[in-house]
Amino acid sequence: MPAEQALSVHESRLQKQYRQTVIAEMMKRFSFTSPMQVPRLLKIVVNMGVNDARENAKAIDVAAEDLAAIVGQKPQVRRAKKSISNFKLREGMAIGVRVTLRAVRMYEFLDRLVNVAIPRIRDFQGLDPRRGFDGRGNYNLGLSEQYVFPEVNLEKSDKTRGMNVTLVTNAGEDAPARELLELLGMPFKKPAAGK
Repeated sequence: MPAEQALSVHESRLQKQYRQTVIAEMMKRFSFTSPMQVPRLLKIVVNMGVNDARENAKAIDVAAEDLAAIVGQKPQVRRAKKSISNFKLREGMAIGVRVTLRAVRMYEFLDRLVNVAIPRIRDFQGLDPRRGFDGRGNYNLGLSEQYVFPEVNLEKSDKTRGMNVTLVTNAGEDAPARELLELLGMPFKKPAAGK
């Protein structure tokens, strides 16, 4: 089997797009001299807080099932690091689930997020690029419910839960990271004329 064909066996559609078009476009826009200078997506971290896990221990299992169905990987249960009496929280209590995606799973999740989940958000106008970047090229996106993903089973899922999706790049600053995510299909709002 030729090397080119062997590469494409375990490569998602978005990975192929990055390799074939995004690298060339980024090199042109930012005057990079080498393809290795082009920023790339390192990982995607998906967090889901489970507020009702204090009263209902099964809530963490349901949330973990939902997240596993969405990302295709078993999530890690996150526990409280210290006790906070005002929140009725004891050290070691399960308070959420998290998963870190890399390589093929990361690109497949991003593809579904951009092309399936985000368009299903009610009254969606586009993502605001001024609000989600952290100054180092990473983008945070909050989703108010897990039901925008068609993989979630509505009969098994007991409650609407929000989630935080963090896209981590090696860009180092926001401008090239925004261009990278736009070229990968992220639906950012276009700036209004005069701003």
